Amino acid sequence: MNKFGLILAKTYIDKFKSKSFLLTTILFIAAIMVGANLSTIMDQFGRGGEAEDEWKIAVKDEEGTVAGALEQQILLVNDQISINQVTGPFDEVEQQVIDGQYDALLTVTLKESGKIESVYFSESLTSSDVSNDLQLTLQTIQSNLAANKLNLSADELATLNMPVTFKQDSFSETAKSEAELSEARGLVYIMIFVIYISVLLYSMMIATEVAAEKSSRVMEILVSSVPPIQQIFAKILGVGLLGLTQLSIWGIVGYASLQFNRDQMQGGIYEFFGFSSSSIETFVFGLIFFLLGYFLFATLAAFLGSLVSRTEDLQQMLMPVTLLIGIGTFLAFYGIADPTATFVTIASFIPFFSPLVMFTRVGMLNVPIWEPITAIVLTFITIVLLGWFGARVYRGGVLMYGNGSSFKDLRKALMITKKE
Repeated sequence: MNKFGLILAKTYIDKFKSKSFLLTTILFIAAIMVGANLSTIMDQFGRGGEAEDEWKIAVKDEEGTVAGALEQQILLVNDQISINQVTGPFDEVEQQVIDGQYDALLTVTLKESGKIESVYFSESLTSSDVSNDLQLTLQTIQSNLAANKLNLSADELATLNMPVTFKQDSFSETAKSEAELSEARGLVYIMIFVIYISVLLYSMMIATEVAAEKSSRVMEILVSSVPPIQQIFAKILGVGLLGLTQLSIWGIVGYASLQFNRDQMQGGIYEFFGFSSSSIETFVFGLIFFLLGYFLFATLAAFLGSLVSRTEDLQQMLMPVTLLIGIGTFLAFYGIADPTATFVTIASFIPFFSPLVMFTRVGMLNVPIWEPITAIVLTFITIVLLGWFGARVYRGGVLMYGNGSSFKDLRKALMITKKE
């Protein structure tokens, strides 16, 4: 095996066996399985413990016209809520709630106009599901009373309560339909999060690897025996393969979990996150832009890491990497809300932002194919130029030792490279 392959294999195997890799892999697998079984878990815990136990509500209705209807109607909304009509002074009923005889108190007043005014009292305001169900039921009762007063039939009342049909469409050919946007939005959210975390994590891993080897003086031997361009890209490719391995494990576990729980994932959050359908094009571009983003920032992190003599100074030196990824993520999330914004379009062609921003536009819009291809080409050229420049800095940087580490050391590293 050649020297490039040896460095690549060593980097991959060492990182694969590391405790950090195993820990993050296991934690994300656990998070994926919890997310896939979230509906079942929430049902087991009764969505906060409110749905499993009967909730006793003391209803104080002076007129007595609303409480009876509430007792009947609430069963259609939540059969775990028990309505108990009470009389007597307010302070006495309040004390009964405090003593635990009732879980809450609801005062109801029917105005001459037909409007229902109510106040919900409880020891804690965390029982939002119960109060929301009571409010919904009272709204229905108020509508029924108004319908009876106006002599409206059941069909006429249903027409009044019928929601307005409101659809969205666009004159632009680049805009996706409302259904396509709903399916794509959640998926783009997840892919942006994956790209952001992965690129940041693996770039830091590269820089840490370089800084650690430099601090142990191993670099002086490596530089004299292996060309710097081979060293830097062997390490980058080794960690990149490690990242693909980790993402593949997560992807397989995620896909298996979704297939296993498909029947429970209907509507709600799962529909929002695009689990009901998937776009092959989105996944393909997600993989392409992940690789481009990784190689771009990993190359930048590698030669910046070579300027650090101590791993303690690494965080400060990598600030540009963190800042660029953070800005790109901010622009990407803004692009989800408004992907046609001019500055989002411009940013999608800037190589340091393209992996996140152009991917967002591809996911949210039907952009012409030349746009993502142009962004891919520009990013690839930037990687090549950054790799060439980074190799020169890397060769001189790994031979520099001292207490301080700053961007002024770039010039020193280049001067050392020229002297060799």
